[in-house]
Amino acid sequence: MSPCTTRWTSLPAEDGLLDAFVALPPAGRGPGLLLLQEIFGVNAHIRAVAEQYAQSGFVVIAPDLFRRQATRVELGYVGEDRERALTLMRGLSREQAVADMAVALAALRAMPECTGRIGALGYCMGGRLAFAAAALCGVDAAVCYYGGGIAAQPDLVALAGRITVPVQFHHAGHDPSIPPDAVAAVRTAMATAPAAAQTEFHDYPDAQHGFNCWARAAHDPASAVLAQGRSLVFLAALF
Repeated sequence: MSPCTTRWTSLPAEDGLLDAFVALPPAGRGPGLLLLQEIFGVNAHIRAVAEQYAQSGFVVIAPDLFRRQATRVELGYVGEDRERALTLMRGLSREQAVADMAVALAALRAMPECTGRIGALGYCMGGRLAFAAAALCGVDAAVCYYGGGIAAQPDLVALAGRITVPVQFHHAGHDPSIPPDAVAAVRTAMATAPAAAQTEFHDYPDAQHGFNCWARAAHDPASAVLAQGRSLVFLAALF
């Protein structure tokens, strides 16, 4: 049994209710962590990641970003589930995601369990949104796992110029969705960003996209453990 306390909560937003999964650390208090989902929803894996980081001392909130299309989506990684996930992703605008991140962050800051400083951590689509959160949402740090599409959107990669907080990137060596030139473009953008000296890039040469997820065929335990350790060391500055 997990030593963490978990629950779903509903947060008022301008266009309805935003559901979010919350995980509290065993100590009851800690810095905040905005956990941003893959395209498969706040599913069992993302909820497990929330508990994983809560066990390390964070107060975690994972907003249900697809809620305008379907609430509490729980999808797998292949076949029809993957196709539905891609459709849901295309139906979510950056503006909607940023608005929901702002709602979740406001709720996290208002929680008595949250001691003040807040990081953002995201995977795939969530990695891209963690990058946006670093520029637009006032988080204190961001960790981006294989954040696809950053380099492909000029207005998004340009947000590097607005990032003033530490950012950490994790990329897989075998990831057709984020080829080496895309990683290089993000590196170039961050090299001249205000946060350049606080930016870390970590590459996992033998890993594939999604290597952190134990439910995917691409799961690479060695890379996942190494990346999680690096993420925890990086986020420890929030304590």
